[in-house]
Amino acid sequence: MKKMEADVVVVAAGPAGLAAAITAGENDLKAIVFEKANTTGGAANMGMGPLGIGTKIQKKEFKDLTLEEAYDIHMKYTHYRVDGDLVQTYFEKSADTIEWLEDMGVEFAGAFKYFTESAATWHIVKPENGVIGPRAAGPMVRIMTEKAKELGAEIYLETPVKSLIMEDGKCVGVIAADKDGEEIEARAKAVVVATGGFGTNPEMIKNEFGLDLWKNFFPFNVPGTNGEGLNMMWDAGAMKWGANIEMIFQMKDNMSHFILDACFRQPALLVNQKGFRFLDEGQMGNTTFTGNAINLQPGKCAYCIMDRNLIKYYAKNGPDIFDIVHPEECFFEFENAAKEAVETGYDGYFEADTIEELAEKMGIDPDTLAETLEDYNDMCDENMDTQFHKDPRYLHAISGRKGGFIAVRFYIAAYGTIGGVRTNKYGEVLNCDQEAIPGLYSAGSDCNTIYGDSYNFTLPGNTMGFAINSGRMAAESIADYIEELED
Repeated sequence: MKKMEADVVVVAAGPAGLAAAITAGENDLKAIVFEKANTTGGAANMGMGPLGIGTKIQKKEFKDLTLEEAYDIHMKYTHYRVDGDLVQTYFEKSADTIEWLEDMGVEFAGAFKYFTESAATWHIVKPENGVIGPRAAGPMVRIMTEKAKELGAEIYLETPVKSLIMEDGKCVGVIAADKDGEEIEARAKAVVVATGGFGTNPEMIKNEFGLDLWKNFFPFNVPGTNGEGLNMMWDAGAMKWGANIEMIFQMKDNMSHFILDACFRQPALLVNQKGFRFLDEGQMGNTTFTGNAINLQPGKCAYCIMDRNLIKYYAKNGPDIFDIVHPEECFFEFENAAKEAVETGYDGYFEADTIEELAEKMGIDPDTLAETLEDYNDMCDENMDTQFHKDPRYLHAISGRKGGFIAVRFYIAAYGTIGGVRTNKYGEVLNCDQEAIPGLYSAGSDCNTIYGDSYNFTLPGNTMGFAINSGRMAAESIADYIEELED
């Protein structure tokens, strides 16, 4: 067995782990980072950027948001069912963290909203290809990785951690294994666990949420998020607390059918498997609200129905709902995307000449769907949604003339899981008596319990923001902890 020693061991090299390693180096602490993948970054490689509140970027763009305003928005959104001290500490640090990243060389494209009702807190990393969208944060990951190494961090890839070393109630290291299977005993004064949750663990997803991964639940497939970090901490006595998902909605295999997914995120006719409407489709810009509503429907799915006239309308006039991820140019590419879906037999896209034929393809009672469409079109003609009170601007009749009816099936999804253990504002992992377990810290999604029952997309960039800031917070606390140990 190999033997290693450090001041801090960091379990996983995602944004939280990298932030912890960099901060340890800034405090003259030696850090060893174990990452089971063959690259650093974790979920950040698919992300776009972190939250910032009261930043210079926001002020220059006249998008300033005060800490007091953000805190009030977040705590009311969560009905105060979250640790306000943790939220406030993270929010207060977020502006400094944006500058901290800029000082490393990270460039930001600006501060953005996700949808109309959200705040401009999303500091999206300037993308290398010039197109804002998924994976924009890749350059930030590379810069953070190099900064951690520059400050002395040793990063071992393809080296998963198997367990924590606990002695006299304290966490004093980890047992890992290199890519050849040889075990490593790495001793340290403190350990930070930042493994990113359990978003791709079917058994844990089923046990915690009653969902069937890849059957009625289609999250982003972030490799390696299997929950091993949480299981290690639970075994060490951590309180099992606050596990949830960042609820959104999307098509199955949505990245392979991105154009279709983007085009149907509009407030057309949304029905469940029974053929009934179930919400004001004008809420579809808020993916969490819509995901929550779909989660209550039979089969945890829903169908957005349009016709080609509506696609042409959006291509000419622009969409009813804009968001930063799904550009309006997608409507110009719709026909090619639809043709490909039909030719490949994709089971999430439907075309039909009549509403009855469409219903049969979707497995919905034809009479029920025809009646729902008739009622909906009547409301469109009257310019008043008497059922769910959708904004009249979004009421467009769906006739199926000149091209028939088109639809996609949306499922509930998530960017990943959040929570599972509880930490305080110092990143210390708490036991069932809400007392800190000496030497054990966590950061990022493993301990992200700041959303209550629903992911807060009104302040976009929150998950990556919490990851980076909590990594910094934990490592700063560890520096104080080690100083006390040595006194």
